Amino acid sequence: MSTRLVTVGTFRSMADAQIARGVLDQAGIESIIRADNAGGMYPTLSSADLIVRPEDAEKATEILSSADPKQW
Repeated sequence: MSTRLVTVGTFRSMADAQIARGVLDQAGIESIIRADNAGGMYPTLSSADLIVRPEDAEKATEILSSADPKQW
């Protein structure tokens, strides 16, 4: 099992990334959100990356690309 993670999406806000994470959760793919927003002090200044294990990256990318983009 690899400890390296792969970014499958970059979102303009933490909320958008959380929606995408929910889509992956429903598909059984574990993911985490990585964002640097000064501990929440500046939430609008930072984008958020959604990252998964390398072995889940292809399926996660397919799922996110087929999801309704209006969600984020």
